Amino acid sequence: MDIGEVAKLSGVPASTLRYYEDKGLIRSVGRRGLRRLFGGGVLERLALIALGRSAGFSLDEIAGMLGTGAEPRIDRRQLNAKADELDVTIRRLTAMREGLRHVADCSAPGHLECPRFRRLMELAAAGALGDGRDGRKAPAPRRRADPPAVT
Repeated sequence: MDIGEVAKLSGVPASTLRYYEDKGLIRSVGRRGLRRLFGGGVLERLALIALGRSAGFSLDEIAGMLGTGAEPRIDRRQLNAKADELDVTIRRLTAMREGLRHVADCSAPGHLECPRFRRLMELAAAGALGDGRDGRKAPAPRRRADPPAVT
């Protein structure tokens, strides 16, 4: 398939395909004139790249997992670590959502009089909400003790 066909079938722009090739994520098998040609496996690799990006992996991390061979070398520990990161993000966003809902419905006369709103402001000012805009990450949330297992 030439680069135009791959772009059409995958929905990935040709410029991105060239970038992915430069990064070693995909490999062309030759050229037809000036157009790059790709083997049939490129669509599967692009799907793996899309999945990795959706999960929050960097292109360098994805490149490491895809390797240079036909079979990807997906590190299960790396997958578990990313799942743990997502758990932290989900907890942080859930707490933020609940805080915002409380503030929206708060009976305090003004937002600045709401203790929960003031606490959200303090956390934001301290960088504890880790919105990612300034490069700071949210700290790991305090874990509650798990209840004893029922046997």
